[in-house]
Amino acid sequence: MVYPLQEIDWNEAWKNQMKESRGSCPSRDCARIWESRESALRFWNMCRKERSRIDKTIWETELTEKSRVLDIGAGPGTLAIPLAQKAAHVTAVEPAEGMCSVIQEKMAEFGTSNINIVQKRWEDVDLERDLEGPYDVVIASFSLGMHDIRAAIDKMVQASSRFIYLYHFAGLTSWDRQWQKLWPRLHGREYRPGPKSDVLYNVLYQMGIYPHIRTFRLEHNQAYSSLDEALSAMLPQAQAESEEQKEVLREYLGGLLREENGGLVMSGSSIRVKMWWEKI
Repeated sequence: MVYPLQEIDWNEAWKNQMKESRGSCPSRDCARIWESRESALRFWNMCRKERSRIDKTIWETELTEKSRVLDIGAGPGTLAIPLAQKAAHVTAVEPAEGMCSVIQEKMAEFGTSNINIVQKRWEDVDLERDLEGPYDVVIASFSLGMHDIRAAIDKMVQASSRFIYLYHFAGLTSWDRQWQKLWPRLHGREYRPGPKSDVLYNVLYQMGIYPHIRTFRLEHNQAYSSLDEALSAMLPQAQAESEEQKEVLREYLGGLLREENGGLVMSGSSIRVKMWWEKI
C-alpha cells in the first residue's frame, strides 16, 4: 500500500532508523570513536587529501569577511579552520575530546584565533549560554547523528540569521557495505545503517523547508604504513576486543587493502547530498 506523504511522520521514520542502527551497534558512537587524538589526527589527514571537496564547500558557502559561522559536528576542524580564514568568527561544536584537541593544534598551526570551541553534542547545546549567535551561516557537514533530527534542525534555524547548509549521505556508503559484511562475523548480529538523505529531505519538507539540493559522488583513499596500523585504526569502529574478533578484522583487511607506494590503501566511495536554504 502506498501512503500519501502527509500520513508518514518522517521524523519518526528517522528516529526508528537511528534506533535500529544504534541497536545493532551499541556503543558505536562517533564521539567515542574519535576520543583519541591519534584517531582524530588520522581523520584530519585523510580529509586534507580531499582538498578539492573542502575548497569547493568553502567556495560555495555564502561568506564574507564579516560572516559569523556555526560549524556543528566540526570534527578536527576540517571546515572550521578554512572557514575561519575567510570569516570573522567560527563557533565549532564538537563533543569528542580527540577532535577538539586537534582543532586547537591546527588553530595554532594555521594562526587562526577566531574559533570558539564548544565541546558538547548539538542536542546538549544551550543557544543562549553556549553560543554567541545569531550566525550568518550554520553548517552541519556529515554530522547528522542526532536522534530527533527535527528538533536538531529547528535549533539550527533558531541559531541562524540567514543560511543553513546540511551535508549527508545518499544510499549505502562503502563503509556501510563493509560493516554489513563484517558485523555478523564480529558480533553475531546484523548491521543496520542510519537514515539517509531521502528521510532528511522529507523531514525538511514537513517542516515547511524546501531546500536546494546538489548530489555528488566522492572517492576517497585512506593510507596506512602497515596492516598493523590499519588494524589499530579500525579496532574502535569495529568494537573488536577479543583476539578472535581482531583476527577476523585482520583477515578482512588483508584481503581489502591494496599495496601502493610502499604502503597500504583502503579505497572507498559514497554518494553525498548538499541541502541548503536561506532563512526567510
